[in-house]
Amino acid sequence: MEQVELLFKFAGGVGMFLYGLHIMGEGLQKTAGDKMKKLLGYLTNNKLLAILAGAVITSVMQSSSATTVMVVGFVNAGIMSLTQAVGVIMGANIGTTVTAWIVSMSELGNLLKPEFFAPLLVGIAAFIVLFAKNDRRRTIGELLIGFGLLFVGLSYMSGAIKPFRDAPVFAAVFETLGAHPVLGILAGAAVTAIIQSSSASVGILQTLAMNGVVTWKSVVYITLGQNIGTCVTALLSSTGAKKNAKRAAVIHLMFNVIGAVLVGMFMFVLFQIKKDWGLLHAGSVDISVFHTVFNIVNTIVLFPFAGWLVRLSEIIVREDENEDESNELLPHLDIRMLENPSLAVEQAEREVLRMGNMAVEQLRRCMDGVLAGNMKKIRKVIETEEVMDQTAGIISEYLVNLEKLSLTDRQNEEVSNLFYAVNDLERIGDHCDNIAGMALRMQEQKLQFSDKAMKGLNRIYTKTIDAVIQANVAREYRDMNAVKQTFSDEEKVDELEQELREGHIKRLSKNQCNAQSGIIYLDILSNMERIADHAVNLAEYIENEMG
Repeated sequence: MEQVELLFKFAGGVGMFLYGLHIMGEGLQKTAGDKMKKLLGYLTNNKLLAILAGAVITSVMQSSSATTVMVVGFVNAGIMSLTQAVGVIMGANIGTTVTAWIVSMSELGNLLKPEFFAPLLVGIAAFIVLFAKNDRRRTIGELLIGFGLLFVGLSYMSGAIKPFRDAPVFAAVFETLGAHPVLGILAGAAVTAIIQSSSASVGILQTLAMNGVVTWKSVVYITLGQNIGTCVTALLSSTGAKKNAKRAAVIHLMFNVIGAVLVGMFMFVLFQIKKDWGLLHAGSVDISVFHTVFNIVNTIVLFPFAGWLVRLSEIIVREDENEDESNELLPHLDIRMLENPSLAVEQAEREVLRMGNMAVEQLRRCMDGVLAGNMKKIRKVIETEEVMDQTAGIISEYLVNLEKLSLTDRQNEEVSNLFYAVNDLERIGDHCDNIAGMALRMQEQKLQFSDKAMKGLNRIYTKTIDAVIQANVAREYRDMNAVKQTFSDEEKVDELEQELREGHIKRLSKNQCNAQSGIIYLDILSNMERIADHAVNLAEYIENEMG
């Protein structure tokens, strides 16, 4: 019964450790999300900057798997090149060592032992989360809860293992893994692939090391395997992605496999020379040191060959001439981006902007059909309206998934505004489709507007399209001047709609124009006025965000 209780305690410890790691990563992302976004924005073909970005982002997210999944998403969306991806992947491997050093804190001094401060930390952080009104303070509280739970979990794991540290089975298992390098690497890879987190599997290994049950030989080979196992998440994530995204996942695997083979061979020879050292017990700090040194050395050695890794990935994942990847509807929206809410919000914003530009083009095309009789553009409006409807549906679904994540109050407001913006843009598309239908009817019935009517339509169209353009500018640049200009343009559209409607009714009463074309004319004016109203809505969302 006692052994079952210890097993439950160990399982609970693993659960608290993983959950603490997750909560801590979320808290760090909320705190540093915008900074991470800017850091990725600075990425160029300079691979050194990419390595730095990868290391910093992984340190914040507390997961190299999450970083590489994001990289696959960026490459899939065409936001990041394979050359940039190589650097970020190398940096991610360095950044993941931070977790190991956090775990090692318990061996660096009595004050840092988890059983000393972790429960108090969780208690204080819980009060912060429950009673703090400030969003930033609550986020810091969540971060501290994750930090505390991580150490409480470690304490539980360590306590559950302690009675078994002299058990022959542990000695036999780690002696076998240390004596057979391939077996040790496979064991480390398998555990990491199942957990899908090298940080977590290294943390469990460090817990065993704290109880003196692992040898240097087994530590080296298992750690090398853990670096390979973490690639599984990115490989799974690349399923169904574009060729370049699959290549990014393959580069991650190649980088870690090549490093594991080179370092594994070196350490095997070293253990043959220093046989006694390989049999010594390793501590959690020793694992942190080896984990860090391995990833830094691996990056230094393979960094000059980054171009070769890219070319090798192109050989492994070949181009398929029959596959067309050019027709993707929403290139920036990728479910992999949900690994980082801050970046996911930005990608959704990009697609809303793209939809805004589609709305402007739709308005241009439908009015070209009315004013110039361009039926080719009218047919394009009808065709694109279906695309806009699909776009609105996909963005809305993505925003629903985004809303389920742990977001800050500001991010929640941004997501809500994006929902409303998508609806307004979709309605603008509907009004353009209405106008296109009127242009078709005019052609079929051979109807025409008078010169005065055409000039009036051109005047209201100019102000309407300017309102939509300014609303897009306001969103893209968070420009309050553009917001004010949108409001001004909409007021002018209202005035023009009233003026032109009254003028047209006078012409009708004097029999100066055809009644059927007159009805279409009034409908176009009404649609223009509504389009301008939706432009104002779009501008108001930005005004509210900035206010």
